[in-house]
Amino acid sequence: MHWSTGLLGFVAGLLISVVTAPVGVSGAVFLLPVQVSILGVPSPAVTPTNLLYNVVAGPGALLRHHRTGSLRGRLTRLLIAGTVPAVVIGAVIRVFAFPGPRVFRLLVAALLLPLGIWLLARTLRPADVRPPRPPSPRATTALALTVGVVGGVYGIGGGSLLGPILVGRGVPVATVAPAALASTFITSIIGSSTYALLSLAVTGDVAPDWLLGLSCGAGGLVGGHLGARLQPHLPEAGLRLLLGALAAGIGALYTVQTMS
Repeated sequence: MHWSTGLLGFVAGLLISVVTAPVGVSGAVFLLPVQVSILGVPSPAVTPTNLLYNVVAGPGALLRHHRTGSLRGRLTRLLIAGTVPAVVIGAVIRVFAFPGPRVFRLLVAALLLPLGIWLLARTLRPADVRPPRPPSPRATTALALTVGVVGGVYGIGGGSLLGPILVGRGVPVATVAPAALASTFITSIIGSSTYALLSLAVTGDVAPDWLLGLSCGAGGLVGGHLGARLQPHLPEAGLRLLLGALAAGIGALYTVQTMS
């Protein structure tokens, strides 16, 4: 890997994580098109490279949340219980069933675009009814299990999906963000390790691009810590709008890419 590629990866990881960490999104879903379109990472190696980014970048924001005690909630345990076994399933599906990027873009667009628009609409024009009830523990774990499979297939961690859904169901952003980031971090460790093991048994670009993943992750480590420090100073409505805009923006991007 040329040094300029590593520098570009560092800068991309830093800028992305500063924006996404306050709302509990690792930034991997934004980093993926950068890796594919700009840095030229082949598929399916882009998936474990994204997961490696999450592993390196995660402690920046998690350290901040740990100091405030926000990682000790029940939501963190529920999300980890669902996503950890699911990411292994997702990795196996990615290697043996969906090695190409087209299905990924179509799936992410179908999930995130309507979800982001829904969250923006609920924040800008809240309905004059009772506030939504947060999902039950069983429903939360089932949601995490489903999202964990998607994260394992495409290396997006899961926070970009879990965050908008849980916030839209009435869970405060301050509760969702640390839990989603912790789930993404643990899941990414398991997922990247699974891909590394699978690369020993199959041919092709299955193993992560270690140097690029580490350089992007180093930028995310710095940016994630800065983003987590910003969160307490941002209003709840602003965070909800940011999360909705991120989800809708990613969905729109992949819709255009899929159609073209």
